[in-house]
Amino acid sequence: MTPDTIDLDFLPLKVTHISPNGKRSFDPDGKRRLVKACLLPGASLSGLALKAGVNANQLRKWVEMYRKASAVATLPKPIEAEASTFVPVVMIESGTLEAVEATPESLSVCRESPSAPTVVQPRARLSVRLPSGIVIDLECTSQDTALVKAMIVALGVS
Repeated sequence: MTPDTIDLDFLPLKVTHISPNGKRSFDPDGKRRLVKACLLPGASLSGLALKAGVNANQLRKWVEMYRKASAVATLPKPIEAEASTFVPVVMIESGTLEAVEATPESLSVCRESPSAPTVVQPRARLSVRLPSGIVIDLECTSQDTALVKAMIVALGVS
């Protein structure tokens, strides 16, 4: 792109304020348009700085600040962790299903040491993939049919 095809009607930049130490402040809209003109293919940064009445080094800093701000704006936002949800505990007693609320105080861990070798029963594997992407794998025996039914009810699978 040649400098003749770039719209430069906003140049030279308008000075909006001069501080006591001589530092000039420029019109933000004109400054933004100048930086965008510098990013066009074939644009000469030093040539545009001359036409705008600013130092080429200062214009280069503005362009870098614009690029960094644009890069930060295009970064993907971090995914916030959702609050974990709990599946209600289902009590199995004589074929009836009853939902029980689980609280951290009501959960206890009991460990029993095996007293005698038990007969290993064949296991079936149940795999559930939830819409949220969570996968639940259960290994069950023939004695766990009530547990499997309770899991299906708790997951809301029909």
